[in-house]
Amino acid sequence: MKPPLFVRELTDSERQTLQTGLRSRKAFTLRRAQILLASADRQRPSQIAAQLGCAVGTVRNTIHAFEHEGTGCLSEKKRGPKDVQPVLDATKAEPLKGLLHQSPRRFGKPGSTWTLDLLAEVTFEQGLSPRRLSHEAVRQAVQRLGHGWKRAKRWITSPDPAYARKKKRGTG
Repeated sequence: MKPPLFVRELTDSERQTLQTGLRSRKAFTLRRAQILLASADRQRPSQIAAQLGCAVGTVRNTIHAFEHEGTGCLSEKKRGPKDVQPVLDATKAEPLKGLLHQSPRRFGKPGSTWTLDLLAEVTFEQGLSPRRLSHEAVRQAVQRLGHGWKRAKRWITSPDPAYARKKKRGTG
């Protein structure tokens, strides 16, 4: 039979941080502080889980997190993968900027202005991405270039020799 799982002996500063966590407005922090203080008082995980109305696994995970992170485990971490890289990274962002400076008609598209979905389609067709991206992924790539989407629309130029004059007249 395995011995029961308890947290190690708490230092005064750790105990004070956990006591402060009991007054937190965040449920995650409050629950973890309650679990750790109860474990420090030598309550078994099953007793703590019954007392707080949570799963025994939650208690065990909290104790293990405290062993690895200390009181840093009281704050909720960002969920999802930690090392995800954008499909349109810095090396592919410059060609994307080049696409925005051209008319969509140059790529066989019917309109003369870019939309995020149209840009995602052309990006895939040009081989800049391995799959068709969502409009949000393209918007974030444009943002990483240091521009907002509305600002990117102003980059568009036309082969029409009177384009600059017409554009100036249209924007006032």
